[in-house]
Parts: sequence; C-alpha cells; structure tokens
Amino acid sequence: MRVWRGPGGIEVEAIVLDRTPLYKITQKVNNRRYFVADCRTVRDVEQHVDLADLVEVIQLPVGRAGGRALSHVNG
Repeated sequence: MRVWRGPGGIEVEAIVLDRTPLYKITQKVNNRRYFVADCRTVRDVEQHVDLADLVEVIQLPVGRAGGRALSHVNG
C-alpha cells in the first residue's frame, strides 16, 4: 500500500475498492481521522491538497531479518 502525508493531518492512500483503483484522502484532527474524499485521478486529489506538499511514507523492514541483511551487506 502506498501512502503520502501532507500538512494539517492530510493522508492520501492508494487503495483498490471493488476492483477500482482510488486515492483515499483522510484528515487527522484532534487524534481522530475523518474521511475527505475518494479520488479516481491525481488531478482529483489536487482539488483537496497541493501535491507538492505530500511526502511518501516508506515502511522500513524491522526485526531480526532486517538486521541480518544489513550486517551481511556491511560485513
């Protein structure tokens, strides 16, 4: 799953709903997440958030397997 975050608690997720790819936009306010819109295109997303303000959230591997792989590369 790809996720981007922006200012003001905005989060954009690339999802598939009933076999249709969408961008789900939510906003976190006072520790609660509110639905803003489901968008079919990036142009639709632009109606809700400036794309230049979005930063992709990248999940890094954690745990023993990730540590072994890293030490193998360095060692």
